[in-house]
Amino acid sequence: MSERTIEIEDMTTVGALAERLQIPATKLIAELMKNGIMATINERIDIDTAQIIVEELGLEVKLEKKAVEADKPAREKRTASENAKDRPPVVAVMGHVDHGKTSLLDAIRSANVAKGEAGGITQHISSYQVTHSDRKITFLDTPGHEAFAALREHGAQLTDLVIIVVAADDGIKPQTLEAIRFARKAGVKMIVAINKMDKEGADPNRVKQQLAENELMVEEWGGETIAVEVSAKTGQNIDKLLDMVLLVADVEELKADYDVPASGLIIEAHMEQGRGSVAVALVEQGILKPGAFVAAGSAYGKVRNLEATDGQAVKEAGPSTPVVITGFKVLPEFGDEFSVVASEKEAKALAEKAKQNRTTSGGLQMNSNELLRIINRSNELQELNIIVKADVQGSLTSVIDSLKTLDTEEVAVRVVGSGIGAINDNDVHMAHTSNAIIYGFNVETPASIKQIASRDRVAIRLYKVIYELIDDVKDELSHLLSPEIVETELGRLVVKGIFKTSKNEVICGGEVTKGKLIAPALAKVYRGKELLAEVEVTNLKRGPQDAKEVFEGDMCGLNLKTTSRLALEEGDHIELFTREAVARSL
Repeated sequence: MSERTIEIEDMTTVGALAERLQIPATKLIAELMKNGIMATINERIDIDTAQIIVEELGLEVKLEKKAVEADKPAREKRTASENAKDRPPVVAVMGHVDHGKTSLLDAIRSANVAKGEAGGITQHISSYQVTHSDRKITFLDTPGHEAFAALREHGAQLTDLVIIVVAADDGIKPQTLEAIRFARKAGVKMIVAINKMDKEGADPNRVKQQLAENELMVEEWGGETIAVEVSAKTGQNIDKLLDMVLLVADVEELKADYDVPASGLIIEAHMEQGRGSVAVALVEQGILKPGAFVAAGSAYGKVRNLEATDGQAVKEAGPSTPVVITGFKVLPEFGDEFSVVASEKEAKALAEKAKQNRTTSGGLQMNSNELLRIINRSNELQELNIIVKADVQGSLTSVIDSLKTLDTEEVAVRVVGSGIGAINDNDVHMAHTSNAIIYGFNVETPASIKQIASRDRVAIRLYKVIYELIDDVKDELSHLLSPEIVETELGRLVVKGIFKTSKNEVICGGEVTKGKLIAPALAKVYRGKELLAEVEVTNLKRGPQDAKEVFEGDMCGLNLKTTSRLALEEGDHIELFTREAVARSL
């Protein structure tokens, strides 16, 4: 029987999927429940989850995403059109933590930003636009720690060009390879900035060799990869690096249509006291102006103010320009597409449509990866309930994604609540009722909330560095792991004689052939390689005298406590050992 293809929506209800599959909805619900998902006929699941369930049912069906007719303004593709004009390149800066990404941007922008970062790591995407040779270049400073993989990958998909920063004295690291992989996946050009050339031990040729080993041959070695040796500290070759960026941009012929309604992507979102919802957007097509009605995911509003990312008010923002937007009625999410529409009514309708297409708070919040984890988990799974609060949506997404990677077959993180902004009384109440720990990332806890948390014995832990938060959660998960049972062999004895046998006791004698014997101790009795029983040694004798321990070569007697009659024979071996429970960690 050949596999048939069925088109479904990206998000579909259990009932609708059952109808398309021509099977009873009860059968589909039963399969979901078997895999740990309490579902109703109206629950919504994504297409990847649906495909997993279809395969679990043994159906030869391939699900494909249905092409949806546009009921919203299509976000214009960043390709050439009849009205297209040149636009600035959008450049992501990526690489291993501490290889000097932010310091490099600091040198480019001549602004001392790098020193203020917690742990030397950029905590969420920051965007800047600089001018070089009378031309603009937009930079995205993406996070450097592996915990921000999701954010960094999204950053690569926003960009035309990626600068891979590698320290000349340290070479390529796992995060470097990760950045290269993301750039390749996004289909964008790469320039390698070999940084820290001012440091003793700088070895650019080693870096170039490592690049070649990863299929990035530099131009001077006959390849196509541009590599520039720079120093963020001294400013060496910074201008040359920017020249190379503009050269690649010229080759790529980057264009955008300036005459269509503005559209783009939300790259940051957070709440600010006195300003409400604040979003940073990257305009991709058209020109965004104050007063425009915008829809971004399930958020909408009228643009109240536009600011450059340095805080200066601007009258408009064109393609490839990062801009701060105020005026959204609710907070948009990182990665949401935004579009300018004709009226607030239309913007609201688009937001409502997007909200319906997203999983409702009472519905099934589960993607295919989560389902696969559930399928592979045992019934003994121990869960750590937590609530996560963060300063911006991008950081919140990255923290939660990072925490998901900690799940094992034995323990898992369960995020019972999350949000943007300071920790509040609702968070404490939820933590109290769900026995959860509250983790705050770059947020504060008002004194009044601390008092409530103390009264309700709710733990609140605040962090400014992502990997410290992750390590804390790791420690908590480790406490939930069942201990490892470790057995340590003490010594062995070969039985030479049996003096007494009863239902629950055997008295025997023999020669110690290895190590030492002590009492009390646990022991295993073997006949050849066959394990006969596990017993307890209650007493040792050397001659007529009781002994605390006997050593290799000694003859001794043993009292063995058994749970059933043991038919011990001469020539059997008794192995004494200790058994202890040792705490494990992730």
